[in-house]
Amino acid sequence: MERIDALLMQVERIHHEGRPDLFRVGRKKYTDEELRELIHDDSRPILVAADEKDAVMGYAFCIFQQYQNHNIMTDIKTLYIDDLCVDETIRGRHIGRTLYDSVLEFARQNGCYNVTLNVWSCNESAMKFYEACGLKPQKVGMEVIL
Repeated sequence: MERIDALLMQVERIHHEGRPDLFRVGRKKYTDEELRELIHDDSRPILVAADEKDAVMGYAFCIFQQYQNHNIMTDIKTLYIDDLCVDETIRGRHIGRTLYDSVLEFARQNGCYNVTLNVWSCNESAMKFYEACGLKPQKVGMEVIL
């Protein structure tokens, strides 16, 4: 958990630097209690990349999603990537791609139709990474600041 916490703080810093109007400084996405619960929640799998010494190099927090009997949406099963991070000190070594490919394989094994995620437009390196992995925009969130 300590290593995942450190990676969560790296993500927080990127988001805060990109959108300080939205993201509080020094706060991670999940509290320790929430993280403990997530680790044991089968509907929210966490894939972890570790080195030969079992040190965590990166993670992918995922969530199974499915509309059932919805008026307009089909019943497809989706694996949503809630958060994906590789330690900033070892990026560029294809760990993120390996982790992403593992997410795809996990989704296939669990009968998913697709894999989706959201990425903040201020996180240009993440956007380039996901585009290089073959992801295409599914929908676009827009805003106007008042």
